[in-house]
Amino acid sequence: MNTAAVILFFACFEAGLASAAQPLDKTYHDAAGKIIDAALEDTAGYENLSYLCDRIGNRLSGSPALDRAIQWAAAQMNRDGLENVVTLPVKVPHWVRGRESASIVEPVQKPLHMLGLGGSVGTPAQGITAEVVVASSFADLESRGPTAVAGKIVLYNAPFVNYFETVQYRTRGASRAAKLGAVAALVRSVTPLSLQSPHTGVMDYAKDAPKIPTAAVSVEDSMLIRRLVDAGNRVVIHVTMEAQMLRDADSADVIGEIPGSEKPEELVVMGGHIDSWDVGQGAQDDGSGCVVALEAAALIRKLGLKPRRTIRVVFWTNEENGLAGASAYRAWIGSKLLNHAAAIEMDGGAEKPTGFGLAGLPHGGGGSATELPLSRLREIGKLLDSIGAGDIRTGGGGADIEPLTREGVLSLALHTVGTHYFDWHHSDADTIDKIKPEDFRLNIAAMAVMSYVLADMPDRLPGPAGDSTAGR
Repeated sequence: MNTAAVILFFACFEAGLASAAQPLDKTYHDAAGKIIDAALEDTAGYENLSYLCDRIGNRLSGSPALDRAIQWAAAQMNRDGLENVVTLPVKVPHWVRGRESASIVEPVQKPLHMLGLGGSVGTPAQGITAEVVVASSFADLESRGPTAVAGKIVLYNAPFVNYFETVQYRTRGASRAAKLGAVAALVRSVTPLSLQSPHTGVMDYAKDAPKIPTAAVSVEDSMLIRRLVDAGNRVVIHVTMEAQMLRDADSADVIGEIPGSEKPEELVVMGGHIDSWDVGQGAQDDGSGCVVALEAAALIRKLGLKPRRTIRVVFWTNEENGLAGASAYRAWIGSKLLNHAAAIEMDGGAEKPTGFGLAGLPHGGGGSATELPLSRLREIGKLLDSIGAGDIRTGGGGADIEPLTREGVLSLALHTVGTHYFDWHHSDADTIDKIKPEDFRLNIAAMAVMSYVLADMPDRLPGPAGDSTAGR
């Protein structure tokens, strides 16, 4: 090597060291600015979400609508210029709701606003008619004992505290009631706000309890039943449900990429879940997460930015009632899990973004294993301060990337203000009109900046275990 070549080599080497040492908000200031400006002018993303919601609609696993959504998603990834587009075959549960109704027959006659819970069995053809026992909690129910519950319908009238505390009545309520001899179970919808809108969602049967039909009723109807019982009335309800579980159906994850320019084998994966419940349009949950990730990648490509690592967009299937898509993706990547530099999931709606949560690290800090990735991520967060999305904290990840998270992949969730998410969640009200285009664009900007910097930064961040080689 001649003298000039040696000088050039060391100059480049020193420049690389300087770039690696420089704060990420300095290194990527110009690129982030271009991304944000483009995202705030973007219209294609909202148009794509509108097509998914208005033309395809809700997309329960096993439904023809989900099949159409998967076909549309693969075609849209190709139209947006992503490469290596594949539909990864997945077998998914196929639960169908059928016709259903519920009504009070004593001491008044009144139809109830109800939605069967996903996975529930149906009633006999003639339905079930029984007196209601109202419980405010599992402890309240179990204090009654089998004598007071056997042969009756249990209603859990538990007010919304937060989703993770209150949802237990939806997921476990039927089996807890069945163990005491109940013939059906109803649950007050898991929402802080209701306009006679019932909210569905998945439920689980315990192996050691009979399977009884279960459904959600609106907050208003649940409170009415509570008042009637408290006034000393014998309240009788009639419930009819045709719900049934069919054989597993064919479905698919949809995957597309922007190949890395220097380290294509290393990956930053981002996305949401393409399936939804069979009510509303699946706009917030989770059409928005899918389309935000896709449009973020499309903008990066349109701007001519070429990250060192591959950016992979994944639309996972069957998040709502089985997580088969998450399991299939983990099986598909096999040993290549170690190539994942980061995973980002958006599954909390598309209200105004606030930042990102990091999974797998102890809350409140705790040594270099926590501090190093957080401090570097907060440098990226500074690039998003101008749009109010720069908050970086522990507590993130997501259900579809959980198989990656628990094996050491650095995992993030895009957080929003979440002011109204559970007002619409799993209900007929989850429609695109609840998504403000300006908020949607901010989410695209946040996802695009975070994914691009993670894919392009000189050295990947250590995983949650604090191992700088995690994911290699």
